[in-house]
Amino acid sequence: MNDPCIICVAITGSVPTKKDNPAVPISISEQIESTQECFELGASIVHCHVRNGDGTPSIDPHKYQLLKEGIEKYCPGIIIQLSTGGRSGHGFDRGKMLPLKPDMASLTVGSNNFPTRVYENPPDLVDWLAEEMIKYSIKPEIEIFDLSHIHQAAFLAKQNKLKENLYIQFVMGVKNAMPADFNVFEYYISTVKRLLPKASWCGAGIGKNQKVLNEWCIKHGGHVRTGLEDNIRIDRDNLAPSNASLVKIAIELCERYSRPVASWKKARQILELV
Repeated sequence: MNDPCIICVAITGSVPTKKDNPAVPISISEQIESTQECFELGASIVHCHVRNGDGTPSIDPHKYQLLKEGIEKYCPGIIIQLSTGGRSGHGFDRGKMLPLKPDMASLTVGSNNFPTRVYENPPDLVDWLAEEMIKYSIKPEIEIFDLSHIHQAAFLAKQNKLKENLYIQFVMGVKNAMPADFNVFEYYISTVKRLLPKASWCGAGIGKNQKVLNEWCIKHGGHVRTGLEDNIRIDRDNLAPSNASLVKIAIELCERYSRPVASWKKARQILELV
């Protein structure tokens, strides 16, 4: 298999802090610099959150605007994906940045357990976020934390609330949610192929499962997500020195399985963002 592999880097997230790993980029300038380093290595999607000055999560559209403008300046062509995740905000506030018209935005179509709470994605919120993404010509990245989420994505697509050629992301290894189980992973793939045959898919492994999911996805024809949002370690005993160090692991796996790393132009072609 030699199909190009898209690498997405989730640079910051809402949870990890500099106390957890000093390499986590928090300020806008740090995030732009980290993104540029990953982009020059081969990452073609950047998944973005923003933080307040004290490091706490933010959904401030102005912060997102500054980040988006900086990334566009220093990483021309990279696919910018903004998060509508529930760790940064609540309810309909989670879509306040969508009028900025990023290339992509995350969309979770159902609820599930998180380590200490329920990640709530009620149907009215999901429908509204999907409508806003169509309104602003934003491609959703459908985040799958549970098998039912694949079925819900297919249901929404049949209702024309999601456009065809979806981009599906399997998230595995979150505590109290779906573990990184290979049999489940295989069933996820077969379910996507059955219900959403035109969809592309990728995987995100949390913590020690990041490299595991990277390898499974690359070996089985999917795309990958990496970065300090999901995993702050390079191995069991050492912190990752940068987002770029995690991107390099994904690139090495692509080389092992003879998968060329998709350029930003190729990634845009695959995702119909040309």
